[in-house]
Amino acid sequence: MPDLSGIVKAYDIRGVVGDQLDAALVRDFGAAFALLIKPEAPAVVIGHDMRDSSPGLAEAFADGVTSQGLDVVSIGLASTDQLYFASGSLNLPGAMFTASHNPAKYNGIKMCRAGASPVGQDTGLAEIRDTVEQGVPAFDGQRGTVSERDVLGDYAAYLRNLVDLSGSRPLKIVVDAGNGMGGHTVPTVFEGLPIEIVPMYFELDGTFPNHEANPLDPANIVDLQAKVREVGADAGLAFDGDADRCFVVDERGEPVSPSAITALVAVRELAKEPGGTIIHNLITSKGVPEIVSEHGGKPVRTRVGHSFIKAEMARTGAIFGGEHSAHYYFRDFWRADTGMLAALHVLAALGEQSGPLSALTQDFSRYAASGEINSTVSDQVARMLAVKDAYAGKSGVQIDELDGLTVQLPGGAWFNLRPSNTEPLLRLNVEAADRAAVEALTAEVLAIVRA
Repeated sequence: MPDLSGIVKAYDIRGVVGDQLDAALVRDFGAAFALLIKPEAPAVVIGHDMRDSSPGLAEAFADGVTSQGLDVVSIGLASTDQLYFASGSLNLPGAMFTASHNPAKYNGIKMCRAGASPVGQDTGLAEIRDTVEQGVPAFDGQRGTVSERDVLGDYAAYLRNLVDLSGSRPLKIVVDAGNGMGGHTVPTVFEGLPIEIVPMYFELDGTFPNHEANPLDPANIVDLQAKVREVGADAGLAFDGDADRCFVVDERGEPVSPSAITALVAVRELAKEPGGTIIHNLITSKGVPEIVSEHGGKPVRTRVGHSFIKAEMARTGAIFGGEHSAHYYFRDFWRADTGMLAALHVLAALGEQSGPLSALTQDFSRYAASGEINSTVSDQVARMLAVKDAYAGKSGVQIDELDGLTVQLPGGAWFNLRPSNTEPLLRLNVEAADRAAVEALTAEVLAIVRA
């Protein structure tokens, strides 16, 4: 019996192609997925990114699905949110072949049920793993068929229908696609809008020859920042490899935090539905719930991770949700995450007024933050406990363990310390009133973590 624990993650399947992941194994995953969703749907929609291994693995998965009697609708090259659109608009389960921002040697599978409902460990992924490990039972009925469908134009039209840019002033925007799927989707989505696109690295290349397609790493937006300043652009956008996340820089080339983007989009969504619920994970700035409340909304705090966000959105009927990692979720997009829709909201807000993006986002950026700081530790539990013991019982300190360890300090500063699910790491995020306070608290916590 194979042990798949190394590649079946909390929310997806991901591994090194040829070592951990090959066509035969992917075919079994396809068959197991078909068995899981067969009572619910007659077909599966499949998309893939630009990695060299993606078309072949997508084909193997399709072979597994059809071997169990279900049909396949192949949408070919796609961003992950384009696959979610196909799943939602066609009301079919879906599978997307991508390893997002991971290096070229990796690939993976993100799966969802009909309506882009997530498949994670508690919602089918563990069952799929068990089926593959134990051996997928053969099906002696008629095989399914494979058809092809181009949904890129429909996806673009759907997004443009959700955000009105018809009244926008003309904007010049630099877009760094990082050789990922943004190079496939951006030209179609922005076609006909009052926006001049200055493209960077739009060539689809799964070897990522220019930089990693992970815009949360400051090293990967240096080129974008320089280009924005060089051409005098109004803003810059950077997409990750599968283009479901979008990072924003202002006209000075300065990064705009995902928390500020979350707050900005939340205010726009609340203008459409006053009193609506907005989801934010516990690492977003405390400015997000403050701003949501000030605009009459109901902020709801959740654990980190798309399955938790989407479940809470379903439970509360939330109109929007945002994470510190630049994932943005919209009820109007089947509660799925789409960085492209968030980007359109930012550009619409910018185009509706005459000032620069830095002035617009200043109102949504209230505190200083450390960003995520990783520490390699030999014993995650022991180091977490040491940090908890150091702060527990202090006057005015509040501690909760919704997701890792969150410590609220007198005066408003706070930090969260979370263990990685896949590596021997602890991840620290700190927020305080100013940069000096952030640096002091960060040093204080890291001294305990790394002792």
